[in-house]
Amino acid sequence: MGDVVIVLDMLNDFVTGEIAADRAENIIPTLREELLPAAREHSVPVVYANDAHRPEDFELEVWGEHAMRGTEGAAVIDDLEPDADDHVFEKRFYDAFFETGLDQHLRSLGVDRLVITGLHTNMCVRHTSATGFFNGYEIVVPEDCTDAFTEDEYEDGLDYLARVYNADRTTASELIEEWKASE
Repeated sequence: MGDVVIVLDMLNDFVTGEIAADRAENIIPTLREELLPAAREHSVPVVYANDAHRPEDFELEVWGEHAMRGTEGAAVIDDLEPDADDHVFEKRFYDAFFETGLDQHLRSLGVDRLVITGLHTNMCVRHTSATGFFNGYEIVVPEDCTDAFTEDEYEDGLDYLARVYNADRTTASELIEEWKASE
C-alpha cells in the first residue's frame, strides 16, 4: 500500500479569479518546487481534484459562479500544471470523492494514505478528508501545502482535521524525508 498526493482546487478562479484567496500564493512554491517533484520522483501518484461546476450545481448558490466546467477559471494554475502521468478528476462539490470515482481509482493504485493539499483547509480539504477517513484511509496534511481565505479558517481547519479525523499534521520536507527513508 502507499501514499497519494491530492491537490485540491489550485485553479485560476481560486488563486486569482472569481473567489481568489490571496493566501494561495503562500503554498504554490512549496507544492511546485518541493512536494510535487518529490512525489513524482518517489513514485507517489499525484491526483488533482478540481472544481468543474455546471450551472445546476447548488454550491453556486453559496459561492456564486466560479470554476465553471470548461472555462479558464476551472483550469489548474500554470505554476502547478499537472504532468502527463498525473491523474485529474473533476468535482462538483467540496468533497473530491463525491460522485467522482476517486475512491475506486485510489484503491486500484493500492493507496492507503492520503496526503491532502490545496484549498481550502476548512472546506474542500475538510470534506475530502472526511470521506477519506470514513473509507479507511489515513489522512496526512502538510501544513505548508494547504491554506484558506484567512489565518483563522486555516488554523481551525487544521485543528479540526487532526482532532476529528486523526490527521497527521506535517510539512512537505518531513514527508519528503519519509519517502526518501522508505526506499
